[in-house]
Amino acid sequence: MLNRLWLGFFLAAALAALARWTLGGDALVFAAIVDSQFAMARLSVEVLLLLFGTLTLWLGLLRIAERAGLVERLARALGPLFRRLMPEVPAEHPAIGLITLNFAANVLGLDNAATPIGLRAMRALQELNPSSDTASNAQILFLVLNASSLTLLPVSIFMYRAQQGAADPTLVFLPILIATSASTLTGLLSVALVQRLKLWDPVALAYLGGGALLLGTLLALLATLSAAALASVSSLVGNLVLFGVIVAFLLAGAVRRVPVYEAFIDGAKDGFAVARDLLPYLVAMLCAVGALRASGALSYALDAIRLAVHGLGLNDAFVPALPTALVKPLSGSAARAMLIETMKHYGVDSFPALVAATMQGSTETTFYVVAVYYGAVGIRRVRHTVGCALLADLAGIVASIAVCYWFFGAAARG
Repeated sequence: MLNRLWLGFFLAAALAALARWTLGGDALVFAAIVDSQFAMARLSVEVLLLLFGTLTLWLGLLRIAERAGLVERLARALGPLFRRLMPEVPAEHPAIGLITLNFAANVLGLDNAATPIGLRAMRALQELNPSSDTASNAQILFLVLNASSLTLLPVSIFMYRAQQGAADPTLVFLPILIATSASTLTGLLSVALVQRLKLWDPVALAYLGGGALLLGTLLALLATLSAAALASVSSLVGNLVLFGVIVAFLLAGAVRRVPVYEAFIDGAKDGFAVARDLLPYLVAMLCAVGALRASGALSYALDAIRLAVHGLGLNDAFVPALPTALVKPLSGSAARAMLIETMKHYGVDSFPALVAATMQGSTETTFYVVAVYYGAVGIRRVRHTVGCALLADLAGIVASIAVCYWFFGAAARG
């Protein structure tokens, strides 16, 4: 899949460049494409330098939380809910703890760190699966929730914005929180409908209703604020939550007498290894996206979408952000490259870049996740997994566009 996508980017760039040369006499387009390759390769290394530090920091902190028992406590706290959503999984089964740890990494926006944990959780669920090649209900729910991108603290998005020079990297905190909630809720409800899960069970209602009440209260409070105040509140809350998580992890480690420094170093080593392995993928995808932009192929595609949006009488300021959303279900590295390129081309705090960042934080690489997670345990029949996951992606994209117009409407009109 990634092979076809990557090759398709370069073929589209080649066709667009040939069209500009033969029809318009633009011979400079080939030089622009070559220059883009060197520029994107350099940008890949610049991004990776900050990514090394970010993943190292947060995987180190996550290891402290794990040894302090926070993950185990969270697993016990969520146990009653999981017993309703995954009735075939025993309460004390190791899969529950692994699923919780996977969600914890996703909540922090550490999608690269969440993958190896998620694979372990999928293998644990496969031990309970009566079929060797057909996805169980528990596996489907786990994968759809994983693919719905439940990101409450999108550290990676903050990192990319900081690397591109954003004055306030956490500006998109609340928009991502709202959009990812819409994506996750859609994924959960779609699976519950197909699997006939009893969400009206008193315990399930208490958990889900409590979350919905908190989100509704937040939206009601935000509705009373102006656009400028919304951006300010998003920045303040984002920074407070980020700092609060760090302090909470360290205090929990100290109280439980965890050797916090040694635990941090142990987890940080994993972060360094994960970041290092990303460089080839980042270079490959950024260079392909650079060729698309330099050849004009990306502009042609966006112009066609823009005409359709105009035909519907809608504001088209969000259109330049769509490449991130369109490739995200196929490839996380391609979407990451699209996001970085959008921030670099339009400006990190431009409306398209803010929408793209929100989309990146509220949608997931559905086909990649399905291929990797199910492939690791030999699942070939995925049943309703893809349909439910893509529905969650669509909800995340629509919510991202809507919430960014709400928060950053002035930038869109400008």
